[in-house]
Amino acid sequence: MLETSARLLRLLSLLQTPREWTGPELAERLEVTSRTVRNDVERLRRLGYPVHATRGSTGGYRLGAGSSLPPLLLDDEEAVAVAVGLRTATGGSVTGLEESSLRALTKLEQVLPPKLRRRVNALGTHAVAVPPARTGPGVAPDVLATLAAACRDGERLRFDYAAHDASAGRRDVEPYRLVNWGRRWYLVAWDTGRADWRTFRVDRVRPVVPTGPRFAPRPLPDEDIAAYVSRGVATAPWHYRARVTVHAPAEVIAERLPATAGTVEPIDERTCAITTGSDSPETLARWLVLLDADFDASGAPELATALAALAGRLQRAAGS
Repeated sequence: MLETSARLLRLLSLLQTPREWTGPELAERLEVTSRTVRNDVERLRRLGYPVHATRGSTGGYRLGAGSSLPPLLLDDEEAVAVAVGLRTATGGSVTGLEESSLRALTKLEQVLPPKLRRRVNALGTHAVAVPPARTGPGVAPDVLATLAAACRDGERLRFDYAAHDASAGRRDVEPYRLVNWGRRWYLVAWDTGRADWRTFRVDRVRPVVPTGPRFAPRPLPDEDIAAYVSRGVATAPWHYRARVTVHAPAEVIAERLPATAGTVEPIDERTCAITTGSDSPETLARWLVLLDADFDASGAPELATALAALAGRLQRAAGS
């Protein structure tokens, strides 16, 4: 039988799992009587742990949220997972989170058993992260928390927003999702002033609190909201857009076309249409050649002219 102190730690570990335990279940796990379980639960309560109990045939014990964070008991895999997550977060995109993550990681590594510390240190020593192409400004944690709460509670949100062309204005939106892409955060929301869906960079958002009234949820603009944001962000800088018919099955072209490079629509079993763009017709012409499929750009005169110039250059290069 476990000694009292060890038994209390074991009981606390069981109660920290996301479920309710009946008295007989806990007694069986701890190899004690149900009366001892009740006494141990009272000891934990006197130590400040909010152990809730419900009566009845389906009742049991569970650990609730208290006024302060109690010590957490983690198994080996949980401890390694938390350490890896904290180490990853030290290079995150939320302002101030790097320092907090490093402090928490230092505390955790101090109490890890040697075998687990070796596993965590091996990752930190021998794993190298590729830095993002553009670092971008960080996001303040309080701003992120305010937006997340408004999404969760379905409350309208007002904020001052600095657009990419440096113009500033106030937006009134119905917020739905936060999307993290690389080191940037984006808010997907219904813009009430423009009566359309919009994607906002969170580092350009300055919320005006308190939040507004609740709103009735709308269907999201896409089932895959992450893909929706990545497409929108990637296509926003396009100065030139075109629709091209490609003589190949849609599923084949979809495999060759990055999700951020445009949309593919099937026309029939052997033909599809892609809507794409670039900074200029000349750049798009060079890119379309890489699809390795016949295509028709006659409906886009500027692109057709750029393709003709490219074809002439390639013929000259081949000595024709």
